Amino acid sequence: MKISAEKKSGNGNRVILVKRTSPNSDPEREKNLFQELRELARAAGYLPVGELTQTRFPDSRYQLGRGKIEELAELVRSTGTEKVIFFNRLSTIQLFNISEMCGCQVIDKFQLILEIFAKRATTHRSRLQVELARLKYEVPRARAVVSLLKKEERPGFMGLGDYEESYEQDLKKRITRIEDELESAEKDNESLRAFRHRKGFSIISLAGYTNAGKSTLFNAIVNESAEVKDMLFTTLVPTTRALDLGGRKALLTDTVGFIEDLPHWLVDAFKSTLNEIFLSDLILLVVDVSEKPEIILQKLSTAHDTLWDRIQGVPIITVLNKTDLLDESELATIMEQIGYMAPNPVFVSAKAGTGITALKAEIIKHLPPWSFYSLSLPNSEKGMSILSWLYEEGIVHRVEYGEGITVDYESRTEIIKRAQALIKTEEILNNAKATE
Repeated sequence: MKISAEKKSGNGNRVILVKRTSPNSDPEREKNLFQELRELARAAGYLPVGELTQTRFPDSRYQLGRGKIEELAELVRSTGTEKVIFFNRLSTIQLFNISEMCGCQVIDKFQLILEIFAKRATTHRSRLQVELARLKYEVPRARAVVSLLKKEERPGFMGLGDYEESYEQDLKKRITRIEDELESAEKDNESLRAFRHRKGFSIISLAGYTNAGKSTLFNAIVNESAEVKDMLFTTLVPTTRALDLGGRKALLTDTVGFIEDLPHWLVDAFKSTLNEIFLSDLILLVVDVSEKPEIILQKLSTAHDTLWDRIQGVPIITVLNKTDLLDESELATIMEQIGYMAPNPVFVSAKAGTGITALKAEIIKHLPPWSFYSLSLPNSEKGMSILSWLYEEGIVHRVEYGEGITVDYESRTEIIKRAQALIKTEEILNNAKATE
C-alpha cells in the first residue's frame, strides 16, 4: 500500500489507484502498466493519493482478495477519497461489491478512458463516438445493474443512478440511432477522401501508441502548432493539414493514439476516426525509441494488432522518435532487438527537428507510384490553360515552347489520361475549325 503526501483542497479529484497482478507475470511490464494507469488518471484530471496492488489470480467477487479489499476500504476512509480506479477490467458484480465495501464510486481503466475521451471530445462526431462507446460498455451490464440497484439504491455505484426495466432496450435504440448518424458521417468522409484523391492528394496518417510524440512530429512535418502535452490521448479529434513533398501533394492526419488491450466496443465506436488510418495511402507508425526494447516491442505489437487486418497492404514507415535521448550505439542495440517489428525504419527527433528531411524522402518513396509522360499541347490559350492545370495536379519537369508546347510530366495515371483526353478534344475542335 502506498499513500501520497500530496494534498489538494476538495476530495472530488482525489483517487486511489488499484491493480491486481497475475502470478508469474513480468514485474517490469507490470510496473509499466501501473505507470500507464497513473498517466491516464493524470490525463483525466485526477490526483492519485494512494496506491494498492496485489499479486494473485482474480477473485470473482472482488477482483482482489477480501482482506485486500478491506485494506482498500480503510485507505479510502483515511484519505477521504471519493473514487477508486482499478487497472483491471471489473465485472458489474465486482464493481457493486467493491463500491459497497469502500463506500465510494469505483471504476476501471476503460471507464477512465471514456471519461478522458468525453472531456476531449470537441466536435459533434467525437461526442457521438464517446456516447456510443459508453453505451456499448453498458449494454452487457444493463440487466445486472438494474437487478442490483432494485435491491437497494446505490448512488455511488458506477455513477449510474436509477434504472427501469426498459433500460437495456433504451440503450440499444440509442446505439442504433448513433450508429446510423455516424454511418452517414462516414459516407461523407469517404466522399471527401475520394475528392482529395481526384485532386491529386495522397493520404498519410500518423499512428502509434499514445504519447509517442505524434503531435510533435505532426507539427515538425507541416510547420503547425497543434496542441502538444506530455499526456495520454491529447489528440482525440483528427487534425489534417496539407504537406508538400517536392511537388507531390499529400494530406497528413494526426490521429488518436493506441493503448494496450483496447476493448472491441471502444475500437468499434471510434471506427470512423480509425478509418482515417485504415484507409490511408501510407501510415507513419510513431514509436518512442527511448523506451526499453521490450516495452517498444509490446507497443509495436499493440499497434500492429490494431492495424494489420484492416489496412490491406498499405505500406508502413516506422518512425523511431526521440532519438535525441540516445547515442548511436544505444540506437544500434535497440534496433538489433526490435528491427523485425519495425518496417521501413527512420530515425527522427521531432522535438529537435532532426531526421525530418530523411523521413520526407522515405514518404515519397512509399507513396502510390506516379507515371512519367511527355505530352504535346497546342500552343494556344487552351493549351496554356491545360499546362496551368498540369502544374496544379502533378510535377512538371520540363516545358519547351515551339509550334506546340512539349511537357515532361509526372502524375497519377488518371491525371495523365485526363490531360490526354483534353488534348485530343482540343485537337478535334481545331481540326473542325480548319475544315470549315
